[in-house]
Amino acid sequence: MIPPPAQRMMAERAGATAREVAGSHAVYVADPKSFAALMEDAANAEQVAGQAQ
Repeated sequence: MIPPPAQRMMAERAGATAREVAGSHAVYVADPKSFAALMEDAANAEQVAGQAQ
């Protein structure tokens, strides 16, 4: 397991968008609404990026 502070540092260094959700390592089971919202946001961002090209 990668400690959360290290995950935050790596995400920041990569320029990634990160979200933190309280729950187990299986966030899609622990908090499916948050997971679904994240997937929707990622899909929308991909569509916008594709239109910009």
